Amino acid sequence: YSADPRVVHRARKLTHIRYDEMLELAAVGAQVIHPRAVEIGELYGVPIHVRSSFNDRVGTMIVAQVPMEDRQRVRGIAQEKNVAKITVLGVKDRPGVAASIFEPLGAAGISVDVIVQNVGHSGRTDLTFSVAESDLKAAEKLVRIAAKKVAARRVSSAGGIAKLSIVGTGMLGMPGIAGRMFRALAEAGINIEMISTSEIRITCLVSRDQVEKGVRVLHKAFDLDVE
Repeated sequence: YSADPRVVHRARKLTHIRYDEMLELAAVGAQVIHPRAVEIGELYGVPIHVRSSFNDRVGTMIVAQVPMEDRQRVRGIAQEKNVAKITVLGVKDRPGVAASIFEPLGAAGISVDVIVQNVGHSGRTDLTFSVAESDLKAAEKLVRIAAKKVAARRVSSAGGIAKLSIVGTGMLGMPGIAGRMFRALAEAGINIEMISTSEIRITCLVSRDQVEKGVRVLHKAFDLDVE
């Protein structure tokens, strides 16, 4: 579907979706199929037919290329609620500092996703990144140890946030997609805390209590509602 039908009642069933689009949707919260299954299908060129276990209706084909009529600019809207963020304030702007902060997290098996770095005029920078909220306690402990070693001024953290994403290979080279997303959220009163992009995805971090509203707003803004 173009979004979780439990959140968007007018979600559109996709007849086809590309491997890379499905992988991006899975990475940002769409719990449809295990990403590894999609990776194997793409590696060996095996089309994957995702169907309901409750009926015999045709489902969605995951393939290398989709038919022309299915190539909307934005194919799907996804959400992920298990998100928290950590901010390291006043880090010295010099080589190796980011590695000192992120290497202990990697060694502990903690994945880092959205990363934003703001460079100030005083030779110091603020570093903010997201982790799974279930990893927040362990991650914050490691970051505080690393922050002392790099002489950071302060560490803060916050839960209660979520990832809200739009995905589609049709976004490549199409101007105005990001602006349209941000305008729709602004008009709905949804504040964006952080932004991350890939070639076929734009992800915003928003308050968790507004993420489902955001899914519906974006689904309508990109003309994905079933008529």
